[in-house]
Amino acid sequence: MTSISSPQLSLAVYTVTFVTGLPLNLLAFCVFVVKARRRLLPADVLLLNLTVSDLVLLAFLPIRIAEASWEMKWKMPDFLCPLFSLLFFSSIYLTTLSLTGVSVDRYLSVAFPLRYKAGRRPSYAMVAVALFWVAAFSHCSVIYVVQYQAWGNDTAGNLTLCYATFTNHQLAVLLPVRLEMFLVLFCLPLGITAFCYTRFIAIIRSLPLVSHRRKRRAIGLVAATFLLFLVCFTPFNLSHMVGYMKNKSPEWRVYVLLLSTFNASLDPIIFYFSSSSFQKICLECLQAAWEKLQLSRLCPGVWLEVPENVATEDSQMVQ
Repeated sequence: MTSISSPQLSLAVYTVTFVTGLPLNLLAFCVFVVKARRRLLPADVLLLNLTVSDLVLLAFLPIRIAEASWEMKWKMPDFLCPLFSLLFFSSIYLTTLSLTGVSVDRYLSVAFPLRYKAGRRPSYAMVAVALFWVAAFSHCSVIYVVQYQAWGNDTAGNLTLCYATFTNHQLAVLLPVRLEMFLVLFCLPLGITAFCYTRFIAIIRSLPLVSHRRKRRAIGLVAATFLLFLVCFTPFNLSHMVGYMKNKSPEWRVYVLLLSTFNASLDPIIFYFSSSSFQKICLECLQAAWEKLQLSRLCPGVWLEVPENVATEDSQMVQ
């Protein structure tokens, strides 16, 4: 099992992701709470959902760390395995769907600036987020079907491995659903994201009144976003198609899953810290946390009011 799952590599990646991703995403969450007190834009709703989905993954990552430290053996109560797997994998697809929503918002904001600005409402983004959660959880609920479909094997009943080995009967149910997830939850969002960012770059480059520096920054941001999408999520989703074609779960799937997991550490860096307004609010939050820490108070109840004149040029460009 060690040669297949590489517990040491998994332990290292999961630990680094948790140690770096948790504080970054908590800081991002704090910033969006501050922004929501001022003015909540559709892009803020989508990015907040992206942060929440990353936090869900990070919240259950210690279970992955423990599992890797036990040489991928499952030593926790059996009922935690499908629950953990459902939340863990659903958070991955919530991330891809949120990234797609952000790309649509950015494209519409530059393609139809006046019409979109007049008609966009945070409530529309909230509806989209709700649909994202329904789509992710409804597809990943197959984990429960597979987990309790056959008793007396390693994936149900006397559990020794969590969502790692399957009978032929279980694969007959699991692999077609994974193929649908590859098509609906990855290929379709990937196509939409590619179209939106291609058009975004073309429109930004054609704007005569936008400075070269702002154009370069906006294009660099969406290029990095799309590259992140491709690198972190394509290999894992390709394992669904390969598994369906070969009628078995590929052994290298565990390695590409590490890329999708590590994305939780990269999201705050790529998206949030690319905005000068976000950076300023981060400093305000950190300053408030430090002041309250000095007074031996808890940080979650502390928020500084952000001045209304905080720079917003970056958000206008990419949101």
